[in-house]
Amino acid sequence: MEWNDLTEGAKAVLEQTRNIKNDNIQIVEFEIGFEQQLEDDDQGTYKVSIQEEDYQSLKRYTKENEYGDKFHMARNKDIVKIILLENGKIPDNLSEFPVFRQYKKEALVKTEVEDVTAAPASSEE
Repeated sequence: MEWNDLTEGAKAVLEQTRNIKNDNIQIVEFEIGFEQQLEDDDQGTYKVSIQEEDYQSLKRYTKENEYGDKFHMARNKDIVKIILLENGKIPDNLSEFPVFRQYKKEALVKTEVEDVTAAPASSEE
């Protein structure tokens, strides 16, 4: 399967597995049905949308990958973790490794709450 055959949501997820590599492993977690408008200095505003067809595209890509990277995907309901393995093996305790990027509604709500609480309060005099 070629990179051009992937859906846009699948490309967005896979690009995150390549952005920063830890010593051994790279984990991206996403929720099927996730949508968010993002801003980028280079691209302006763009939308990340990860739907069922993106998951199916990722699943096929990770099995038929022609670029030599080894991936593992795990799905629990609508939450999916995709793991880029550098040595080809899944570590015994995945919980020891941080999730690099999350595309989840829960993470989106958490970020919005943090932004609101971090904003300075205006003083009325």
